[in-house]
Amino acid sequence: MNIKTRMNTSNGNARFENSVNLIEVMINEDFLNPDHESIALGFRNKDSSGLIELTPKEVNEIIRAFDKKKHLIKGVKIFSEKVR
Repeated sequence: MNIKTRMNTSNGNARFENSVNLIEVMINEDFLNPDHESIALGFRNKDSSGLIELTPKEVNEIIRAFDKKKHLIKGVKIFSEKVR
């Protein structure tokens, strides 16, 4: 997975690109506050790691956007797979 971020700094915009492995998908349920549920994607590579947290509404928006474009994907081939 490639993560591309852009930050505004005092020197202007800084862009970062990082290739990471998706390690874990965590679903955080809050029984007392159901509106505070989240889905977290844990990633890691040699030099960095982190979480991307999404609300259920954001996940549904991504799924809807993907469904609209899914017809453009003709096929998937895996050329090499890293084994841990």
